[in-house]
Amino acid sequence: MASQRLVLALLPLALAACASTGSRHKADGGPKLVVQPAQTVNTSPPLHKPKTSPYAPAQEDLSKRGDYVAGGLFRPGEADTVPDDIPDVDAIPEPEVRNEPLARTGNKSYSVLGKRYTVLDTAANYLEEGGASYYGKKFHGRRTSSGEVYDMYAFTAAHKTLPLPSYARVTNLDNGKSVVVKINDRGPFHSSRIIDLSYAAAVKLGYREKGTARVEVRALHPGDADTTLAVKPRPADATAMDRLVDKLPEALAAAGPVQPSPVPAKQAADTRYRFDMHQNGKVMSADEFDAWMQSRRVRVATGKPGKPDLLVDAAMVDAADRGKASPQQLADATRARFPEPAAAPPPSPVTAAALVAATTPAAAERVTLQVASFSNPQNAQHALAMLQGASIGGARLLDADVNGQKIWRLRIGPVDATTAPELAARVVGLGFGQPQRVRE
Repeated sequence: MASQRLVLALLPLALAACASTGSRHKADGGPKLVVQPAQTVNTSPPLHKPKTSPYAPAQEDLSKRGDYVAGGLFRPGEADTVPDDIPDVDAIPEPEVRNEPLARTGNKSYSVLGKRYTVLDTAANYLEEGGASYYGKKFHGRRTSSGEVYDMYAFTAAHKTLPLPSYARVTNLDNGKSVVVKINDRGPFHSSRIIDLSYAAAVKLGYREKGTARVEVRALHPGDADTTLAVKPRPADATAMDRLVDKLPEALAAAGPVQPSPVPAKQAADTRYRFDMHQNGKVMSADEFDAWMQSRRVRVATGKPGKPDLLVDAAMVDAADRGKASPQQLADATRARFPEPAAAPPPSPVTAAALVAATTPAAAERVTLQVASFSNPQNAQHALAMLQGASIGGARLLDADVNGQKIWRLRIGPVDATTAPELAARVVGLGFGQPQRVRE
C-alpha cells in the first residue's frame, strides 16, 4: 500500500515535467497540449532615455532642522556660501513640467519680517519681471517650505506667492540665458527680488559672480510649447568703432581700401631731414640741433601739448641747406616773423546772480512707477485692489501686446519725484518687489 501511495504521489510531478519540456500527453479522444513559443526579451535601450544628473541627489541634513524663528529667517546670523567648484550645468537635466498635487505645506498665506504674503490659487498665465538672487551651501540639505530637500545642484527656485510646486522658465534679461526650474520653496524676502534660484540655476543663467540678475519669470504648465524656448540673446552693445563706421558716408565706405602710393626715387634719396653732426669742421651742439628741427617743423613726440606749427620761409630753409645760413640764423628769422601768441585773457568772474540762475532747479520732476506686469488679468486686478486698499492713489492697469501676448502693467503715477521713494517703500511693504521708474 505504501508503494502504491508513493506512485500516486509522483504521478502529478511526472505530468508537470512532461508539460515543461514541451512533450504532448496522448489520450484517447482527449485534447492536445499546445506549447506557446518562448517570448523574446527586448534588450535595446528606450527611445527617450531620461537624462540623469551627474550629481547625487541631496539628502536631508538633520543638523539643519529647526533654527527657524516664526515670522523670521533661518539662521539669520550665518552667512550663506557657495562651493569653490562650478558645476557642469549642461549635464544637469531641467525638471519635467508635470501636474502635481499641491504640497501639504507652504501653500497658506504667511507673514515674514512683518510682511503678509498671499499665496496665489494658480500659476496660470503668471508673468513677472524683477530681480533674482540665489542660495547655496547654507540651505543645502535642508527641507524647503514644500517639504522637499533643497539641492543646490538641481534646478529649483523659491518664490513668495506661486503655488508649491510650480514650474517656470526664468530668463536672464541681460544675456538671454534661461532655465526651467521647479518652485518648491518660499522666498526671497528682499524688497527688490522676486525669485531665489538654486546655485546651479544661477550658474546656468550666468550671474554666479554678480550675485543678482534682472530676470523674467514665466509660469509653465504641461503641454506648453514654451518649455524649451529661450529668449534670444541680446546683441552685444556697439563699440565706439562700430558707431564711427556707421556714420561714414556711403561713398567713402564703397571706395574700398586705399593703396599706398609708390615713393619717388628722388624723395627716397632726399637728405634734407638727415642732420649732420659734423658741419664746417666742428661738432654741432644740442641748441643747433633743436634749431635745425624747428626749421623743418620736426618735433619729438613727448605726449605733452606743443605750440602751433610755424610756417617757415622756404628760401631760408634752402639757404640753410646750402650752408649760406646757419641753423641759429634760421631760428632767429623764424621767431622774428612769427612771434609768440599773446596770452589769453583771464576768464571774467561769474556773478552771484548768474550762479544762482544756473543752479536753480526746474519745475518739480514727475515720474511713473511700475509695480509689476501680469499676463493674467485676474492677478492684475487682485494686485490693483491691494494697492487701492492701502490708499495708494494713482494706481492703474495698462494693457499692452508684447511678442504677440497681452500683458497688464500695474503702474502708479505720474507722481512727484520727491515723494517717489516713500511711495515705493509703501509698495514694498505690501509684498511687491521694488517698483521701477518708467517713461510713458
